[in-house]
Amino acid sequence: MPTKNMVSLTIDGTQVTVPEGTLIVNAAKQIGIDIPVFCYHPKMEPVGMCRQCLVEIGRPVIDRSTGKDVLEEDGSTKIQFGPKLEISCATPVSEGMVVLSNSQKATEGHKNILEFLLTSHPLDCPVCDKGGECPLQNLTMRHGPGQSRFLFDEKCHLAKKFPLGDLIYLDRERCIQCGRCIRFQENIVDDPVIAFQNRGRSMQIFTSSEPGFDSYFSGNTTDICPVGALTTTDFRFGARPWELCTTSSICPHCPVGCNLAINERREARSDGEIAIKRIMPRQNESVNEIWICDKGRFAYHYTESKDRLTQPLVRRDGELVSIGLDEVLSYVAENIRHAGSSLLTMASGRLSNEDLFNLSELAAGVGGKSALYTHMAGGDLVAQVGVSKGTNLSELGQGSVILVVASDLQEEAPIWWLRVKQAADRGATLIVANPRFTKLERYTNRVIRYAYGAEANTVLAIINSLSAKQNFPKAPKLQAGAEAVKNTAELISSAENLIIFYGSEGVGGQESQALAQACANLLIVTDHAGKTNNGLIGVWPRANDQGAWEIGLRPLDDLQAALHQFESIYIAGADPVGDDPSVTTAFREAGFVVVQDLFLTETAKLADVVLPTQPFTEREGTLTNGERRVQRFYPGVLRHEYQPDYAITAAIGKLVGVDLEMTPLRIFDRLATKVPAYKGINYRLLAQVSEQWPIMGREDLFYGGTSYANSQGLGLQLSLPAQAPSLAWPQATQLEKPEGKLLAVPITILYDRGETISRSMLLQQHLPKAYIALNPEDARHLELAEGSQVEFSLDAHKVSAELRIDENVPVGAGLVPRSLGIPLHSPTAVDVRKVGRES
Repeated sequence: MPTKNMVSLTIDGTQVTVPEGTLIVNAAKQIGIDIPVFCYHPKMEPVGMCRQCLVEIGRPVIDRSTGKDVLEEDGSTKIQFGPKLEISCATPVSEGMVVLSNSQKATEGHKNILEFLLTSHPLDCPVCDKGGECPLQNLTMRHGPGQSRFLFDEKCHLAKKFPLGDLIYLDRERCIQCGRCIRFQENIVDDPVIAFQNRGRSMQIFTSSEPGFDSYFSGNTTDICPVGALTTTDFRFGARPWELCTTSSICPHCPVGCNLAINERREARSDGEIAIKRIMPRQNESVNEIWICDKGRFAYHYTESKDRLTQPLVRRDGELVSIGLDEVLSYVAENIRHAGSSLLTMASGRLSNEDLFNLSELAAGVGGKSALYTHMAGGDLVAQVGVSKGTNLSELGQGSVILVVASDLQEEAPIWWLRVKQAADRGATLIVANPRFTKLERYTNRVIRYAYGAEANTVLAIINSLSAKQNFPKAPKLQAGAEAVKNTAELISSAENLIIFYGSEGVGGQESQALAQACANLLIVTDHAGKTNNGLIGVWPRANDQGAWEIGLRPLDDLQAALHQFESIYIAGADPVGDDPSVTTAFREAGFVVVQDLFLTETAKLADVVLPTQPFTEREGTLTNGERRVQRFYPGVLRHEYQPDYAITAAIGKLVGVDLEMTPLRIFDRLATKVPAYKGINYRLLAQVSEQWPIMGREDLFYGGTSYANSQGLGLQLSLPAQAPSLAWPQATQLEKPEGKLLAVPITILYDRGETISRSMLLQQHLPKAYIALNPEDARHLELAEGSQVEFSLDAHKVSAELRIDENVPVGAGLVPRSLGIPLHSPTAVDVRKVGRES
């Protein structure tokens, strides 16, 4: 990209040199000068609405005849100031400019604007939720008039605690109409579901969606609101900011790995124990910038659920009964020692690197096997051709190509969806390959449609088009989308950078391995493997799935066979029976089953031993996100009656004679010596930070909002192997269209009924019942109406669901969300009928 020219100017007597086009307010920020703003935000285009950022601006006087600067008697450049104050949020810098932000004239301008804003603002600072972190309050104390010339009785009184939706409240009379929230929803996340209505003193924010404020990113508006107009349901009147302690953490809900700040305090209603009051975003410009989705913000309430396990349980006479921890660990150790090589440890990517490493070491120590519980494969290939060090989606623009295959990014990884959208806005070429419309298509340059089951073949077809003269195996011809494939190949062939996201929509383990291999081949063939801002990213179902693959865990080929093959099964952070009731009998017949989890899951109900553990808010460790960035999280709530997964496993290891570390720091150090990709990484390096732009977290909350600066670690990306893997050609097959039946296809949705969201009462209204979505044509053919209760069979297991009609669903297919109680793992032919209708 071309280097920008640099411009030198003086702000309040301090000289600064910044790139051409920099706005005055941002140039000042870089040298520690805080010009007050309300409507301006560094992540949004300026609009100049509030006028709070008024400054005096002087510019060099130019001799028109020579084009050179006019000089003063002392040889300095003559500066001429304009007669009026100018807004610094929308004025770019120019060479030789002189800016005065704290002159008498500028200060008077700040005071006048504040007085105007306060004419109808309520005097409820003592009870306002924003008190203590309110930019309007702070600026009034710094710049405002000592008293108002306007009458209190003439203030405009409007509705308080007006629900924009079930998660966000609006206090209408507090709103200063800066428009930040509306512009964020419209321009940043493209969910224009709130807007202004009326004019003048009657202007108010309203929601235009049903249900209200229907957006996955609504909570961010409360962070950037410069007053107490917008508040979240769970924090309103919950605490004062100065009462809160802050802990750095990582979101556990998807593979993005958003950086979080946990605000907590001790309070009476929690019996003097530490309680979480809110989850806030923590700045990491390489991961989530300063945003988080609403699932990451609100789902943490599951950690406080009354349904959490509190005591170890052991099966006695067919019932699970409480027992002391020491006794139950001895019992588990005895069975594991007896099992030896017939031990299987199985965990999901919900666990940290430290948990997974200790589990795998325990299995290896007794000669057993460790496995990853997941429906998606290909992490071994991501470990070889994933994105390399220095990759940042925020840097992608002109010259870059992003290919998204078999994934609905908005549902599976909302912040990745947002960052890919922003890359497309900057000029990156976006290509989406999916059998159906997804929201990401609004920003695409090319769309490839294929039939479910042809995911790998579609990518292979792109390679064939690129390499028509080379001796590569030919993929089957696509029924549709051939021209789009050819155009895609042309775009990729000339791309400077290539990022490929692959997901699991409509694919199971074997099929997703084939898809990952095809994507890896595309990167290798086009010479995009192993380079910064290039590589393969898996859109995993859980936060640390990639970490599990890096450590060496692999999915089982056949879970039911494994349950009969191994004598002892040790499961952590997974619920196979809850996901697929067809394995219930196999679990009942299994030898010795230990389940380690937060709740009494369906699998735990069948176990011989159940061990309670800690959620992410109560412990520390590391997670490796889908971009292979290792990030550290810290404990916010101290609960000594529980133990983290890694400590429970280490205690069992000690009893069976396997030497395992007990503390996360030492576990990670051992991991780094055994797993090549983690070599040279340690907790100290993970805690390092560097300056980020925009500068967040200073006392000037008016600039970036209440998002937290990052002071406890930006994380590190793993190294790639010295050589990319050789080409391997997957045996991709095309699904046959079922005769007289529908092809039920598993998809992922953000608000499912998994254990780490269904226990959050705040989100209950967002969690749908089990449903299947059909094309209107299929619904008419089956004589089914929207909302009908239908049923179909899966592996001899009859399931019922609500019918949804969606024109974006391909004809002949039925979309079935995962984690809603329907055990569908790969595309399956089903006969859908109305409940009660005879076959």
